[in-house]
Amino acid sequence: MKYRKKPVVVDVWQNIEGNPIPDWLQGNGVGIAGMNIIIQTLEGVMTADPGDYIIKGVKGECYPCKPDIFEQTYEKVET
Repeated sequence: MKYRKKPVVVDVWQNIEGNPIPDWLQGNGVGIAGMNIIIQTLEGVMTADPGDYIIKGVKGECYPCKPDIFEQTYEKVET
């Protein structure tokens, strides 16, 4: 069987220098180690390297995503 992901709009933040951490991310077990962002995810502690995206899921959970995967999976929504 094959399935298609349902279209869901999510909040994202990219770990790039000078990009302020948004409020929704600050309350999710965030730590900073140099240029890396440490976050508490449902799977445990993960690191977002420089350039990585952090995605806020549909239930408020956060997780990192590499730029190449992000660009293949998501498209920008105009609000």
